[in-house]
Amino acid sequence: MAEIAVRGRYFEEIEVGDVLVTPARTMTEADIMAFAGLSGDYNQLHTNEEFARKGPFGTRVTHGMMVLSIATGLVGRTGVFEGTAIAFTNLDWKFKKPVLIGDTIRVRVQVTRKRALGREAGMVFADAEVLNQRDEVVQTGEWRVIMARTPVADVPDAGG
Repeated sequence: MAEIAVRGRYFEEIEVGDVLVTPARTMTEADIMAFAGLSGDYNQLHTNEEFARKGPFGTRVTHGMMVLSIATGLVGRTGVFEGTAIAFTNLDWKFKKPVLIGDTIRVRVQVTRKRALGREAGMVFADAEVLNQRDEVVQTGEWRVIMARTPVADVPDAGG
C-alpha cells in the first residue's frame, strides 16, 4: 500500500496569531443552480431573477450556505489542513451581507487559540472572515478544527 504524503501543518506548527488568506473565487449563476440542486433549496431569492428583482436585494443572491461551503473549500485549497485536519467540530457563523452573482470572495482566517487534546490531536480555534472584492466582510465567525499532532517517531529499544 502506498503512503500518502502529508502537506498540511500539524498542531504544533500552527501558532496563535497565524493568518491565512485564500485564493479568490467568483460566484456564478451555474454555482447557484448547482447548489440549489444539491441542497434542494430552490428559494426564489436565489433562482428566480424576476421574483428577486422585487425583493430586498434587487437581484438574485447566492445561498449563504453555499458561500460558507465554498469558503471551507478555499481554505482547503491552501493545503494547510490537507492530511492533518481530523474534524471540523464547531462553527459560530454570521451572514453579514449578500453575495451576488459576479462577486468574488476570499477567506481570511486568523488562529486565536489552541488547546492540546492529548498526544495525537489538538483543537485550533480561528476567526474566519469571508471578504468580497470590495474587502467587505460578507460572512464571519469562529471555526474549531481538531488537528493531528506531529507523529512521534518510533524510538529503537536501548537493549537492541
